[in-house]
Amino acid sequence: MTADLYFYIKPYLLSFIPIFVAINILGVVPIFLSLTTEMTSEERHKNIIESLITATTIAIIFMLVGKLIFLIMGITVADFKIGGGILLLILSVNLLLPGVSATREKQYQDTGIFPIGTPLITGPAVLTTTLVLIDSFGLFPTFISLVLNMFISWLVLINSDRLSRIIGLNGMRAFSKVGDIFLTAIAVMMIRSGIQEAYKLFFK
Repeated sequence: MTADLYFYIKPYLLSFIPIFVAINILGVVPIFLSLTTEMTSEERHKNIIESLITATTIAIIFMLVGKLIFLIMGITVADFKIGGGILLLILSVNLLLPGVSATREKQYQDTGIFPIGTPLITGPAVLTTTLVLIDSFGLFPTFISLVLNMFISWLVLINSDRLSRIIGLNGMRAFSKVGDIFLTAIAVMMIRSGIQEAYKLFFK
């Protein structure tokens, strides 16, 4: 029974983890706090709702029409894995470089729909990851994993003040860097998988 249960939840678990890493909500918290310091609690809550509605909507639309765009443009999933993996690799390496996070915080002047909803929550990493996961595990597990991750993001942001007091901003930044390292590993995995699939298509 346990083996059957694991077999059933495995696609959800394996699609949940990459999306969680791609969103890296703990890395968003320090920026969110710095952008909303002068807001009232009601304004901050409204900001969180707007951000998550924006992030979820963009991700779902891309999940639904992304493959259609591929079909029209003649792009294969292997192409997207390689290209998206390279993009994620560059993004994750840049995030790991000293001073990048501080520079990024200074660039954002507004909140809400932009930049928290996109590109901080749903950015290139999330869009790339969800399309690859749909090909690997199916639309429904990927959709459920996305919704669960957005719910977790809401819980984290709504409790961001408490988290910052417990862990501290330096602790949040440390968690963010760990997430960036995992993102780098996922990028390498995507490139490797894409090359393997392209090789099979070319030599079949």
